[in-house]
Amino acid sequence: MSAIIQPTTLLLIILAGYLFKRARLFGPLDYRVLQTAEFNLVLPGAIIYSFATNPHHISLLAISAFSLTAALLPALAIFLSSRHRPVSDRAFLMLNGSGFNIGCFCFPVLQSLLGPSALIPAAMFDIGNSVMVAAGTNVIMQTLLHIEPGKTLAQQHAGAAPTLPYVRPADRDARRLRRRALRRNVARGFLTSPSFDTYILMVLLMLVNITIPTWIATVSQPFASANAFCSMLMVGMLTELPRDSHDIKAVLTVIGWRLPCSLIFATAAWFLLPFDPLVREAVALCCLAPTAIFSTMFTDKVLGNARLAGFTLSLTAVIAIVMMMGFHFLVGA
Repeated sequence: MSAIIQPTTLLLIILAGYLFKRARLFGPLDYRVLQTAEFNLVLPGAIIYSFATNPHHISLLAISAFSLTAALLPALAIFLSSRHRPVSDRAFLMLNGSGFNIGCFCFPVLQSLLGPSALIPAAMFDIGNSVMVAAGTNVIMQTLLHIEPGKTLAQQHAGAAPTLPYVRPADRDARRLRRRALRRNVARGFLTSPSFDTYILMVLLMLVNITIPTWIATVSQPFASANAFCSMLMVGMLTELPRDSHDIKAVLTVIGWRLPCSLIFATAAWFLLPFDPLVREAVALCCLAPTAIFSTMFTDKVLGNARLAGFTLSLTAVIAIVMMMGFHFLVGA
């Protein structure tokens, strides 16, 4: 019964956030307060708690490499296949069509389905996934579509073209300066992501075999407990129903990409990874996760439309729960 109650509770928290906003108990931009707390405090604390309370073996880094591939390939495939669509559509699809919601969604679901030991492979999966969702996908999208960081597409006067205007500098010094600016943008994208930086620190401690003190686990425990609630409430607060047929088409296109890709990677994880059944199932279930919580933040920064990303996350969360429970009962039968 708990395997059904815990995932359903996450959906009820999303619904509560949405209803509180509709009742005007939350303002239209109040979600940004939770967004700041979630990405800069709560989620890093949950990552630290996971590593402080569970042993992580170096061999499990193979899972991180697998998840990095699973988060990267769909983004590149979307870029190549959408080259005739407007830049705003391409940006939305790349940000929401790839990557997985692990720390905020899969952690509580996996714990209810498989037990606490499933959090270890899930955390290792999230290391590779975090490289993309916490910074990588956004950096790749900005670079490939020539989007200037720090400004929405409306501020950059984006039209119906597939990318923003780009002219390759003819001068050697100008090209060198542009490459330097690109490197700074990439470095800034990764180094200013607290969750990614926390994962890197945890992996370094794991590689040099340094044990995290017990008192750090005690301090970070409240953040881990608040993670699922804060993230799902934030999603409910920023969720809005699609405004028109264009928004509906965008969401359906994201789902059209995510469903087959999720099933392909989940199947590959179950049959190809060289680990015991519990680890392989945990990784497979992670592949069925909804859109990443970071997608709402980056969609807001690039498109100024976090609400459509929030609706996409909510809808894919419902689909993910059905798929995860179906996969669990299928392989556990």
